[in-house]
Amino acid sequence: MYINSSNITLPEDNNTIVWKYLDLSKFLDMLLSQQLFMSRSDKFEDQYEGTFSEPTFEEIKKIAANNPKFLDYYKSHREKVVISSWHINEYESFAMWQIFTKNNEGLAIQSTIGRLKEALRPENRIEQYIGNVNYIDYKKEYIPFDDTFFPFLFKRKSFQYEREVRIISDVSAQNISVNEGLKINVDLNQLIEKIYIHPKSENWYKKLVIELVSKLDFKIEIEKSDLESDILI
Repeated sequence: MYINSSNITLPEDNNTIVWKYLDLSKFLDMLLSQQLFMSRSDKFEDQYEGTFSEPTFEEIKKIAANNPKFLDYYKSHREKVVISSWHINEYESFAMWQIFTKNNEGLAIQSTIGRLKEALRPENRIEQYIGNVNYIDYKKEYIPFDDTFFPFLFKRKSFQYEREVRIISDVSAQNISVNEGLKINVDLNQLIEKIYIHPKSENWYKKLVIELVSKLDFKIEIEKSDLESDILI
Protein backbone atom coordinates (compact mmCIF):
# COMPACT_ATOMS: atom_id res chain seq x y z
CA MET A 1 0.00 0.00 0.00
CA TYR A 2 1.54 3.26 -1.13
CA ILE A 3 0.68 6.20 1.11
CA ASN A 4 1.10 9.74 -0.17
CA SER A 5 2.11 12.51 2.23
CA SER A 6 2.21 16.23 1.53
CA ASN A 7 5.49 16.36 3.47
CA ILE A 8 7.26 13.90 1.19
CA THR A 9 8.24 14.96 -2.35
CA LEU A 10 8.58 12.87 -5.51
CA PRO A 11 9.10 13.59 -9.20
CA GLU A 12 5.72 14.52 -10.67
CA ASP A 13 6.29 12.32 -13.71
CA ASN A 14 5.38 8.70 -12.90
CA ASN A 15 7.51 7.61 -15.87
CA THR A 16 10.69 8.78 -14.12
CA ILE A 17 13.10 5.83 -14.37
CA VAL A 18 14.58 4.29 -11.22
CA TRP A 19 17.11 1.49 -10.74
CA LYS A 20 18.15 -1.02 -8.12
CA TYR A 21 21.59 -2.65 -8.50
CA LEU A 22 22.03 -5.99 -6.72
CA ASP A 23 23.71 -9.38 -6.88
CA LEU A 24 22.12 -12.56 -8.23
CA SER A 25 21.48 -14.13 -4.82
CA LYS A 26 19.43 -11.12 -3.66
CA PHE A 27 17.55 -11.04 -6.93
CA LEU A 28 16.78 -14.76 -6.74
CA ASP A 29 15.57 -14.36 -3.16
CA MET A 30 13.26 -11.58 -4.37
CA LEU A 31 11.81 -13.82 -7.08
CA LEU A 32 11.34 -16.85 -4.81
CA SER A 33 9.73 -14.90 -1.98
CA GLN A 34 7.94 -12.38 -4.26
CA GLN A 35 8.92 -9.83 -1.65
CA LEU A 36 11.12 -6.76 -1.51
CA PHE A 37 13.76 -6.57 1.21
CA MET A 38 13.90 -3.33 3.20
CA SER A 39 17.01 -2.67 5.29
CA ARG A 40 16.90 -1.41 8.86
CA SER A 41 17.97 2.22 8.71
CA ASP A 42 20.78 1.98 11.26
CA LYS A 43 22.37 -0.91 9.33
CA PHE A 44 23.35 1.24 6.37
CA GLU A 45 27.02 2.00 5.80
CA ASP A 46 26.39 5.72 6.33
CA GLN A 47 26.55 6.22 10.11
CA TYR A 48 24.57 9.47 9.76
CA GLU A 49 21.54 7.59 8.47
CA GLY A 50 18.43 8.77 10.29
CA THR A 51 20.34 11.35 12.35
CA PHE A 52 20.07 15.14 12.32
CA SER A 53 22.13 18.01 11.03
CA GLU A 54 23.95 20.17 13.59
CA PRO A 55 21.41 23.07 13.59
CA THR A 56 18.53 20.64 14.13
CA PHE A 57 20.36 18.70 16.82
CA GLU A 58 21.03 21.88 18.77
CA GLU A 59 17.31 22.63 18.79
CA ILE A 60 16.43 19.07 19.81
CA LYS A 61 18.90 19.23 22.71
CA LYS A 62 17.13 22.32 24.07
CA ILE A 63 13.79 20.49 23.97
CA ALA A 64 15.32 17.35 25.50
CA ALA A 65 16.78 19.30 28.43
CA ASN A 66 13.42 19.09 30.17
CA ASN A 67 12.31 15.90 28.48
CA PRO A 68 15.13 13.33 28.15
CA LYS A 69 12.78 10.76 26.58
CA PHE A 70 12.41 13.06 23.58
CA LEU A 71 16.03 12.48 22.52
CA ASP A 72 15.92 8.79 23.47
CA TYR A 73 12.99 8.33 21.09
CA TYR A 74 14.97 9.60 18.10
CA LYS A 75 17.95 7.41 18.97
CA SER A 76 15.87 4.22 19.18
CA HIS A 77 13.57 5.14 16.30
CA ARG A 78 16.26 4.24 13.75
CA GLU A 79 15.82 0.58 14.70
CA LYS A 80 12.16 0.71 13.68
CA VAL A 81 12.50 2.33 10.25
CA VAL A 82 13.18 0.19 7.18
CA ILE A 83 14.20 1.42 3.73
CA SER A 84 14.44 0.21 0.15
CA SER A 85 16.74 2.45 -1.89
CA TRP A 86 16.41 3.19 -5.62
CA HIS A 87 18.53 5.31 -7.95
CA ILE A 88 16.91 7.92 -10.22
CA ASN A 89 18.55 8.03 -13.63
CA GLU A 90 17.36 7.99 -17.22
CA TYR A 91 20.26 5.69 -18.08
CA GLU A 92 22.39 3.02 -16.48
CA SER A 93 25.06 4.30 -14.12
CA PHE A 94 28.62 3.01 -14.45
CA ALA A 95 29.28 4.21 -10.89
CA MET A 96 26.32 2.25 -9.49
CA TRP A 97 27.54 -0.93 -11.18
CA GLN A 98 30.93 -0.40 -9.54
CA ILE A 99 29.56 0.32 -6.07
CA PHE A 100 26.73 -2.16 -5.68
CA THR A 101 27.82 -5.25 -7.63
CA LYS A 102 30.84 -7.53 -7.39
CA ASN A 103 32.71 -10.04 -9.54
CA ASN A 104 31.04 -8.87 -12.75
CA GLU A 105 27.94 -10.88 -11.87
CA GLY A 106 25.43 -8.30 -10.72
CA LEU A 107 22.25 -7.10 -12.35
CA ALA A 108 20.07 -4.01 -12.33
CA ILE A 109 16.32 -3.78 -12.02
CA GLN A 110 14.82 -0.99 -14.11
CA SER A 111 11.51 0.40 -12.89
CA THR A 112 9.67 3.73 -12.68
CA ILE A 113 8.19 5.88 -9.92
CA GLY A 114 4.73 4.85 -11.10
CA ARG A 115 5.62 1.16 -11.00
CA LEU A 116 6.98 1.48 -7.47
CA LYS A 117 3.67 2.99 -6.35
CA GLU A 118 1.57 0.33 -8.07
CA ALA A 119 3.72 -2.64 -7.00
CA LEU A 120 3.23 -2.20 -3.24
CA ARG A 121 0.59 -4.65 -2.09
CA PRO A 122 -2.46 -3.62 0.03
CA GLU A 123 -2.16 -6.67 2.30
CA ASN A 124 1.09 -5.42 3.79
CA ARG A 125 0.72 -4.80 7.51
CA ILE A 126 2.75 -1.62 7.41
CA GLU A 127 2.37 1.59 5.44
CA GLN A 128 4.94 2.43 2.80
CA TYR A 129 5.89 5.96 1.80
CA ILE A 130 7.96 6.89 -1.24
CA GLY A 131 10.08 10.02 -1.20
CA ASN A 132 13.12 11.76 -2.64
CA VAL A 133 16.26 12.07 -0.53
CA ASN A 134 17.42 15.66 -0.02
CA TYR A 135 21.18 16.30 0.06
CA ILE A 136 22.27 19.08 2.41
CA ASP A 137 25.19 20.51 4.36
CA TYR A 138 24.83 18.90 7.80
CA LYS A 139 26.89 21.63 9.44
CA LYS A 140 24.73 24.50 8.21
CA GLU A 141 21.32 23.35 7.01
CA TYR A 142 18.24 22.48 9.01
CA ILE A 143 16.28 19.20 8.96
CA PRO A 144 12.65 19.56 10.10
CA PHE A 145 11.57 17.12 12.80
CA ASP A 146 7.83 17.68 12.82
CA ASP A 147 7.54 14.50 10.76
CA THR A 148 9.25 11.33 12.02
CA PHE A 149 10.27 10.37 8.47
CA PHE A 150 12.25 13.54 7.82
CA PRO A 151 15.59 12.38 9.31
CA PHE A 152 15.50 9.47 6.81
CA LEU A 153 14.88 11.70 3.81
CA PHE A 154 18.03 13.79 4.21
CA LYS A 155 21.67 12.85 3.59
CA ARG A 156 24.97 14.66 3.39
CA LYS A 157 25.95 16.32 0.10
CA SER A 158 28.77 13.78 -0.28
CA PHE A 159 26.09 11.24 -1.29
CA GLN A 160 24.49 13.33 -4.04
CA TYR A 161 25.73 10.89 -6.67
CA GLU A 162 23.21 8.34 -5.34
CA ARG A 163 20.21 10.41 -6.58
CA GLU A 164 18.14 8.32 -4.23
CA VAL A 165 14.43 7.76 -3.94
CA ARG A 166 13.25 5.60 -1.04
CA ILE A 167 10.44 3.31 -0.08
CA ILE A 168 10.30 3.82 3.66
CA SER A 169 8.27 2.29 6.49
CA ASP A 170 8.02 2.82 10.24
CA VAL A 171 7.14 -0.38 12.14
CA SER A 172 7.03 1.23 15.58
CA ALA A 173 3.29 0.62 15.90
CA GLN A 174 3.54 -3.07 14.95
CA ASN A 175 4.91 -5.87 17.07
CA ILE A 176 7.52 -6.73 14.45
CA SER A 177 11.06 -7.89 15.16
CA VAL A 178 13.52 -6.18 12.84
CA ASN A 179 17.06 -7.53 12.76
CA GLU A 180 18.80 -6.67 9.49
CA GLY A 181 15.51 -5.64 7.91
CA LEU A 182 12.21 -7.12 6.75
CA LYS A 183 10.45 -8.14 3.55
CA ILE A 184 7.25 -6.66 2.18
CA ASN A 185 4.88 -8.12 -0.41
CA VAL A 186 5.16 -6.66 -3.89
CA ASP A 187 3.81 -7.39 -7.35
CA LEU A 188 7.11 -8.17 -9.07
CA ASN A 189 5.66 -8.13 -12.59
CA GLN A 190 4.51 -4.59 -11.87
CA LEU A 191 7.69 -3.58 -10.05
CA ILE A 192 10.20 -4.81 -12.62
CA GLU A 193 10.07 -3.30 -16.09
CA LYS A 194 13.33 -4.75 -17.31
CA ILE A 195 16.48 -6.50 -16.06
CA TYR A 196 19.97 -5.50 -17.20
CA ILE A 197 22.89 -7.89 -16.83
CA HIS A 198 26.29 -6.65 -15.64
CA PRO A 199 28.25 -5.13 -18.55
CA LYS A 200 31.30 -7.31 -17.86
CA SER A 201 29.45 -10.59 -17.31
CA GLU A 202 29.98 -13.68 -19.48
CA ASN A 203 27.30 -15.01 -21.85
CA TRP A 204 26.65 -18.02 -19.60
CA TYR A 205 25.65 -15.66 -16.82
CA LYS A 206 23.01 -13.95 -18.92
CA LYS A 207 21.66 -17.36 -19.99
CA LEU A 208 21.52 -18.43 -16.35
CA VAL A 209 19.49 -15.38 -15.35
CA ILE A 210 17.12 -15.89 -18.30
CA GLU A 211 16.64 -19.55 -17.35
CA LEU A 212 15.99 -18.77 -13.68
CA VAL A 213 13.42 -16.08 -14.50
CA SER A 214 11.69 -18.37 -17.02
CA LYS A 215 11.51 -21.38 -14.68
CA LEU A 216 9.90 -19.21 -12.02
CA ASP A 217 7.24 -18.13 -14.57
CA PHE A 218 8.09 -14.45 -14.64
CA LYS A 219 7.67 -12.57 -17.92
CA ILE A 220 10.46 -10.06 -17.53
CA GLU A 221 12.52 -8.62 -20.38
CA ILE A 222 16.24 -9.23 -19.86
CA GLU A 223 19.01 -7.30 -21.59
CA LYS A 224 22.79 -7.16 -21.51
CA SER A 225 23.98 -3.80 -20.19
CA ASP A 226 24.08 -1.02 -22.78
CA LEU A 227 27.54 -0.15 -21.46
CA GLU A 228 28.88 -3.27 -23.18
CA SER A 229 27.64 -2.44 -26.70
CA ASP A 230 30.07 -2.76 -29.59
CA ILE A 231 32.20 0.27 -30.39
CA LEU A 232 31.82 1.92 -33.78
CA ILE A 233 35.12 2.78 -35.43
